[in-house]
Amino acid sequence: MKATLTVSSPGSGPGGGAVNDLRRWLQRHPELRARIKPEPAPDPAPGTMGAASELLTLLLAPGGVTAAVGAAVVAWLQNRRGDQTVTITRPDGTQITVTAGRVRDLSATESGELARRLAEALEQREPGTGTTDMAKPDPSGRA
Repeated sequence: MKATLTVSSPGSGPGGGAVNDLRRWLQRHPELRARIKPEPAPDPAPGTMGAASELLTLLLAPGGVTAAVGAAVVAWLQNRRGDQTVTITRPDGTQITVTAGRVRDLSATESGELARRLAEALEQREPGTGTTDMAKPDPSGRA
């Protein structure tokens, strides 16, 4: 399965920044290293100064790879100082969004649970329902 990661950060423009940092972070994991492909930033809309997001493409398989992606994305966001957002788009168009501000202060248990839920969302076989914000608390009050 081919998934696209979009990194957004207020005030960032095309050219590397956060997406290159995430790519390097993901490449620390041997099981992900060969599965990452940078994508050129989309052309900005007419009349705008540029794109505020950049792309990475990941080739995913169920199981360990999606678990590694979930854990790596959550850990990367927890280590960021700014307000970065990572949106993962599955091939069916479903988007899964995680933001740094909402995961930074999670406990180890809560971080692990969020990474597990992110991996499960990536593995779903049925088409999704649009955008899912993984950082919104679930009914039990957890992240």
